[in-house]
Amino acid sequence: MMMQQSIGFDVYGTLVDPVDMGKHLAQLIGDKANAFGQLWHDKKVEYAFRRALMQQYADFSVCTLQALRYCMLTFNIELTEDEQHHLVSEFANLDAFDDVIPGLIKLRQKNHRLAAFSNGPEAAVRKLLSNASVLPHVDSVISVDDLNTYKPNPQVYQYLMKRTHANTENSWMVSSNPWDVIGGKAAGLKAAWIKRDSRKIFDPWDVEPDLIVNNLIEFSEQIDA
Repeated sequence: MMMQQSIGFDVYGTLVDPVDMGKHLAQLIGDKANAFGQLWHDKKVEYAFRRALMQQYADFSVCTLQALRYCMLTFNIELTEDEQHHLVSEFANLDAFDDVIPGLIKLRQKNHRLAAFSNGPEAAVRKLLSNASVLPHVDSVISVDDLNTYKPNPQVYQYLMKRTHANTENSWMVSSNPWDVIGGKAAGLKAAWIKRDSRKIFDPWDVEPDLIVNNLIEFSEQIDA
C-alpha cells in the first residue's frame, strides 16, 4: 500500500475554470474580451512574481486589480470603479472543472491529505471553493498570504509541507501551470502537471513533471500506480 500523500492543488485553472470570466468581460468589452482576458491573466501573474522579487508584497487582489487597469490602458477601454471591482469580485464565482470533485473524492477514499494551495488570500479562496462546492472535499486551504510572498518562491512550497506535516517523500504539487510545477520540483516536492489544454507547452527547463495527466480523475488513478 502506498503511503499517505500530502497533495497541494493550485486553485485557479486547476480546480476552478476561469472560462466564465470571458462571459463577464464580453458583456463589458465585446469582441476584445478573449485577448483582454488573456493579457489580464498574464499580467496579474507577472505582477505577483515582480512583487515577490522586489519584496513588496500586496495580496493577490491588488495584483489582479492593477493588472486589470494595465489592460484597460493597453486596449484603451474605460471601466468605472464599480465595473472594475465587479469584475474582480466575479473571481469568487467560478465553477469547478467537471473532474475535480470526483477526483478529490477518489483521493480522499485512498486516505490522501488534500490542500487547496493558492496565491490568493485565504478568505477569498475559501469563498470561491465554497461557491464551487469544492471546499468540503479538501482538508485545508493554504495561502501565501501567511508568508507575504508568492509561488514559486521555495519558501512557499516548504510552508505547504510544514502546514500539512509532510516532507519531500510524501508531498505533491498539482497544477495546470508549468511554472508552478517547476516551482514545486525546485523545492523538492513531487509534482503533477494537469494539462487541461492540449496546446499548452511545458517550459523547457530540463525539469519534468512526475506525472502528466489531463484531469484530476486521471491523477487520482495514477498517483498510486
